[in-house]
Amino acid sequence: MTPTTQTAMVALCLAPFLLIGAAISVQPKADRTYQSAKAVNPEQQSEAEASMRVQYLEIVTPNVDGTCAALAEAHGVEFSEPIAELGNARTADLAGGGRIGVRAPMRATEKPVVRPYLLVDDIEAAVKAARDAGAEIAMPPMTIPGQGTFSIYILGGIEHGLWQN
Repeated sequence: MTPTTQTAMVALCLAPFLLIGAAISVQPKADRTYQSAKAVNPEQQSEAEASMRVQYLEIVTPNVDGTCAALAEAHGVEFSEPIAELGNARTADLAGGGRIGVRAPMRATEKPVVRPYLLVDDIEAAVKAARDAGAEIAMPPMTIPGQGTFSIYILGGIEHGLWQN
């Protein structure tokens, strides 16, 4: 393996961890918002707590077992067996609620991606807001029995997910 290939492999292996860290770094800000809202108005707790919360963090990779093993070792979590309703994703709980799911591409044209699904109260309204902002709706709201309702939109070349319980 050449040094360039080794560097590329290390970068590919570290990318999901960096993106997970970035997604999780949103949580402390939400916690501070929650604390402020709690002090001002206890009735706003659930609204502030759900603000910008990652409900499902999806990693699509051709190396599911390796990714799960690396994440499990680094973060001390245990991944489930594949869940058919989530595209055979293996999942683990996220701190503060939500889950992370690691699955293989479901079709030959699906590329590896890390896609956070943010929790919303009204997925139809959130999809409309995304569309009004110029997003392409890649997956309209779809209910997964026993899991919730999700949607995917693309804005600025980035895939975003929405999740409603």
